[in-house]
This record gives sequence, C-alpha cells and structure tokens, in this order.
Amino acid sequence: MQRVCISSTGLFVPPFTISNAELVDTFNRFADLDNAAHATEIAQGSRTPVPHSSVEFIEKASGIHQRYVLEKTGVLDPTRMRPRFAPRPDNALSLMAEIAVAAATDALQQVGKSAADVDGVICAAANMQRAYPAMAVEIQHALGVGGFGFDMNVACSSATFAIEMAANAVKTGSARAVLIVNPEITSPHLAWKDRDCHFIFGDVCTAILVERLEGAAPGSFEILGTKLQTQFSNNIRNNAGFMSRSEDRNPDDRDQLFYQEGRKVFKEVCPMAAEHMSSHLAALDLVPSDVRRFWLHQANLAMNQLIGRKLLGHDASADDAPVILNEFANTASAGSIIAFHRHHADFKTGDTGVICSFGAGYSIGSAVLRRL
Repeated sequence: MQRVCISSTGLFVPPFTISNAELVDTFNRFADLDNAAHATEIAQGSRTPVPHSSVEFIEKASGIHQRYVLEKTGVLDPTRMRPRFAPRPDNALSLMAEIAVAAATDALQQVGKSAADVDGVICAAANMQRAYPAMAVEIQHALGVGGFGFDMNVACSSATFAIEMAANAVKTGSARAVLIVNPEITSPHLAWKDRDCHFIFGDVCTAILVERLEGAAPGSFEILGTKLQTQFSNNIRNNAGFMSRSEDRNPDDRDQLFYQEGRKVFKEVCPMAAEHMSSHLAALDLVPSDVRRFWLHQANLAMNQLIGRKLLGHDASADDAPVILNEFANTASAGSIIAFHRHHADFKTGDTGVICSFGAGYSIGSAVLRRL
C-alpha cells in the first residue's frame, strides 16, 4: 500500500462580487413588488407579506459579508433574481468544466505537475450541470488527463468524501495521482427570493491533487486517515431532478431549490461534527489539542464557533479554525478546501490539521493531515 498526500490545491474565484448591501437592496425591491402585486390577499389575511431583509440580519445570522458569483445582473434584477447564463452548444466546454479546468490547472502549476502525471479526475460537487456525460469525463478530456473520471455528490461533504476515494485509489496503486475538482455553481439553485436563505451561497471552484507520498513536492501533507459518516435527514433538501418534468412540477416551486430547517440543522449537526472529528482523531491516537488547525466547512459562523468550543473546550481563534465565509459565503463542498488553500503555508514539519465538512444527508467527512 502506498503512502498518500495532498500535494497541492487550486482555486478559481469568479469575477463578480455581490455585497450584502446590494443583495438587500434587490431583495427589498422584490419584496415591495411582490407585496404590491398581492395586496388584496395580504389585506384579507390569506397571504403573509414578504418581510424586508437587512445587512444587519444577514451578518448576525451567518457572518457573511459578500459572495462571489459567475453572473450578477440577473441576481440583482428584482423581477428575475437568478443568474443569466447563455446556453452553450454541445461542442463547447461547459461552464462547470471551464471553472474546474481553471482550478485544476492552478493546482498542477503550484507543484510543477502536468496532466501526464495524473491518472484520474473526480468531480465532486453539490450540484452537477447535467446528468451525463459525466462532468468529470469532460474535465478530464479538457485537461488531457488519461485514466478515468467520475462524478460524485454528497452535497457539502463532496470534497472530503472525494479525498477518501482518491486516497484509496492511490494507496492501492490503481492511480499515481488523482485530481479532485469542486466546481460549486451554487447561484442557480439558491432561493434568492427567500429572506431566510437569500444570502447563503456563493460560486467558486477548488481543486485538490492527491498523489503518492514518494516523489511528492516538499511541504506536502500526508493523509494520516479519512473518515466518512452519513445519517439521513430531510432538514436540508432540494427536490429538483429529472423526475420533476414527469410529475408536472413547476420549476419555480419552492422545493425545486435549496431549502432547509436551519435551527434543526444547527442543533443536530454541530454535536455530530464535533464528535466525528474527536473520534477520528482518537482512532489515530490523537486528541483535538494535538491539532494545529481545523479547516472547517464554511456554512455559518456560529456553527463553526460552537463546533470549535466543543472540540477544544474554549473559543477557537481565527488561527485555530480560519474563517473564509465572510468573503466567499457558503460555497458548499469547496468551503473547507478554500480554508485549507488559504491557511496552510505557515505549517511546520510535523504539524497536524483536520479538514472537515458537513452538510445535507446528513453527511460528514474528515481528513487528518500532517505536514511533511
């Protein structure tokens, strides 16, 4: 069995940002238009008016200050409130593949590798642009990678679940190196018209190069262990899919987009995530105090603060558990990888860290790493 490491990560950041102030202005204009259109029902008490949002509400509820998006004019149009993407012909590179290739190229260039050094591509994300052909195979082709490619979706835990898949392929010798890409185009499935969640997501793409420890670049992170866990819950859900057409569903139905029971998620997932990491570390003869840094899923600042307290017995500092969601918002599976990408350069040889993600499913995945 081969020893395995993460030798590099890559990041693609979309060209546009939407501030909380911009988002609130659009949402409140939408609310006024909707309330005016349904004034009679509201007056009769048969319809609840859409309440206004505010910058203060968003920042208190989430810790998010802005988000990156691939297109903003459609989102900020109160009569539309979804991105404007132009369809591409079948012989053109798809949008998801385009940003994945950019992030993967960044990861390869960081360590002087090329497509010839890679034997597989895993496209792991919360939503895929299409059913088939697999996004990973298109990305593999665009990069010029041999071997295999496949898609996988475990919602916000997709990246950490893919790390285990990639690590196992390298350990057993079926691949020398595997590229994981996490093209999270979240803006099309966010309910921008729902005050409770209109601020949550942002677009981004990350990439992770998993390869044999032997021959890897200095400063790589050996994967000491991975752990995956799932427990069914309806508290985070999106019902959109190919069955919707046959069910004569309206694509604008609320459940055809992201929705959640946020308070239940907070109450149930935080202790699960803390226990998951504690038991994973214990299996490796480690305790949370041995960990130099936790790179956590970036969904909600209060969630990460509570998980940090449960793990460490005190409030986690920005050094203990870096926060990037203030800049990026929730980027689904990419959030913990952005945190790692941005906050690992100061690690010394022998320092240990944990990447952990958690989300719909429920699903929780972790990877314990040690700097070489």
